Amino acid sequence: MNFAAIAEKVNSGVRIDEAEALFLFEYPDLLALGELAQTVNERRNGRKVFFNVNRHINHTNICVNRCRFCAFFRRPGEKGAYLMSLDEVRARAEEALQQGATEIHVVGGLHPDLPFEFYLELLATIKAVSPDLHVKAFTAVEIAYLADLAKLTIPQTLEKLKEAGLGSLPGGGAEIFAPEIRNQLCPEKISGAEWLSIMKQVHEAGLKSNATMLYGHLESVADRVDHMRQLRELQDLTGGFQVFIPLAFQPEHSELKIGGSGTSGVDDLRTLAVGRIYLDNFANVKAYWVMLGEKIAQVSLCFGVNDLDGTVVEERIGHDAGAETPQAMSRDAIVAMIRKAGRIPVERDTLYRELHVY
Repeated sequence: MNFAAIAEKVNSGVRIDEAEALFLFEYPDLLALGELAQTVNERRNGRKVFFNVNRHINHTNICVNRCRFCAFFRRPGEKGAYLMSLDEVRARAEEALQQGATEIHVVGGLHPDLPFEFYLELLATIKAVSPDLHVKAFTAVEIAYLADLAKLTIPQTLEKLKEAGLGSLPGGGAEIFAPEIRNQLCPEKISGAEWLSIMKQVHEAGLKSNATMLYGHLESVADRVDHMRQLRELQDLTGGFQVFIPLAFQPEHSELKIGGSGTSGVDDLRTLAVGRIYLDNFANVKAYWVMLGEKIAQVSLCFGVNDLDGTVVEERIGHDAGAETPQAMSRDAIVAMIRKAGRIPVERDTLYRELHVY
């Protein structure tokens, strides 16, 4: 096996296998890897780079789970624990609308005391601000919890949430699928197989979702490839994933004690590039600037990435874990970042419809 042979396959549009993906992870020439990933990206997306104007609402950090990697969760009554009222949610949605947002991104803890009806009211509250606001809400982990809370099946739960205003799902909660690693990271969370099953049902319900992978903790490179393999197989079945988002582990305030200070820029770029090459049925690969930092996110635009997320505003989960990036980035700043990388900034909506080319 050699890089030239793999590159020839990729350039011919032939799918690579797991062994070849592992080879690319270990290939020492980072720039050659980036060039190959960028060739794949430009064949699909040209020189366009997407972003959107969005607002994160993390409505509560109170959670029944105690994931070792998570610095966001709190127990009821613990210092720093909070739950937003629906009035607070409405105020944030109104502010987002005034700022030109097209998307509200809602993710929170698994609160032990909130009824299922609260989540329906939360969705309805945001949609009442404007029917044009797309609500991307609730990870597969939250969906499983809500179904149990409501004593409904997953399809029934999704139907209720859709009726209340749910438009699509984020990709959180995937973490890493390898059971032996997942059991160390988040033993109380649903399994990787359950995450994939729920996402399959999400797609069958007519909803799009994102797909994530948390890397840079206890996993091996083989675990990363295996994770991507399972995503690719589900995408072959449903076509419901919109974007692949590798999430760099933030160790600063985590209970998960590992050596070092998080992922390196080289590892970040390599993971994004291999994701672009291996996940040949994903249209989009996102560099989540909140966790990667602005400069690595910008450089990633030469490593197969075609999406930078959005303006975000008040993201708490990554920042509680130690992310040192700003809480928000303006539309002008994102446009400038993309232009300085020699790419074409394109504002999109949640479903990747183009709104404006800058």
